[in-house]
Amino acid sequence: MPAFPYRTGSAVPLFLAPMAGVSEPPFRQLCRSYGADVVVSEFLSSEGLRRGIKNVHDGAYFTSAERPIGIQIYGADPAAMGEAAGLVTEHYEPDFIDINFGCPVKKVVRRNGGSGCLKDLALVRDIIRAVRGATHLPVTAKIRSGWDETLRNPVEIALRCQDAGATVLTLHPRTRTQMYSGHARWEEIAAVVKALDIPVVGNGDIKTAEDAPRMHRETGCAGIMIARGSFGNPWIFARARALLDGQPLPPPPTVEERFATALRHAELQLEIQGDDRRTALEFRKHLGWYTRGVHGAADLRRHLFQIESMAEIRRIFEEYLQGSPAYA
Repeated sequence: MPAFPYRTGSAVPLFLAPMAGVSEPPFRQLCRSYGADVVVSEFLSSEGLRRGIKNVHDGAYFTSAERPIGIQIYGADPAAMGEAAGLVTEHYEPDFIDINFGCPVKKVVRRNGGSGCLKDLALVRDIIRAVRGATHLPVTAKIRSGWDETLRNPVEIALRCQDAGATVLTLHPRTRTQMYSGHARWEEIAAVVKALDIPVVGNGDIKTAEDAPRMHRETGCAGIMIARGSFGNPWIFARARALLDGQPLPPPPTVEERFATALRHAELQLEIQGDDRRTALEFRKHLGWYTRGVHGAADLRRHLFQIESMAEIRRIFEEYLQGSPAYA
């Protein structure tokens, strides 16, 4: 199996996917502590980076505990992408630079960024070459299977990426027009693995720990990227790792363990942002994910979604664990 151009620590490494509003430093640190081998930043605008926009540059911040880490950039102008890659290399020094050819959201693709680039494979080639020419770091690419069904050809897209100089290829086998509907065609990952000489990372529909070894068996992928399956569930990495290593599946976390991890996540977030109310408001979505499936989840979320300070999270969790009738 081809080797990754950066240290992974595992024969079949597990990746935390780049996700806006989720793959921030606190969650990346948590996932690393639970067994994610590699993490990737939220996707950052090449134009925002080159123009020095603060909140975009803030997205490139990471700690040493998160390594190996890739900074993911997107855009449709090869020159701007090259300049952004150079800036990221010089100022942040990640372990690799990842190019986003997969994001399906409208605000990204309306300017042909993300999966919008897949309508023009010459543009994909030119972007990769421009980024390669601007950095000494490994350059990787994340793609979808095509823009729509008429342009669905993941093997051709992947080969273009490899030929242009990508050193790792991640495939989410849905088209842009599918968004997140339907199912990910893992057989397309297998076809790309067979066609390429570089490592291929499979992404899509890893919802449980058991899905990870199943994807590896069915596709032969060199690594596995977990996205939405990690929401409020950093333990998925430890549980998937055990199965990939032939070990028994660890038990799912208890309610107490869920709450303790959510509080740790919240504290990390507050340390970085330093704004209690803003952090509390932004953290509400995570609390919804951490409390999925617990008894009385609807009432618990109703209270959690009204918090305006981080101290309220601890109080609500304590009341719940003490058996308050408010969460019966």
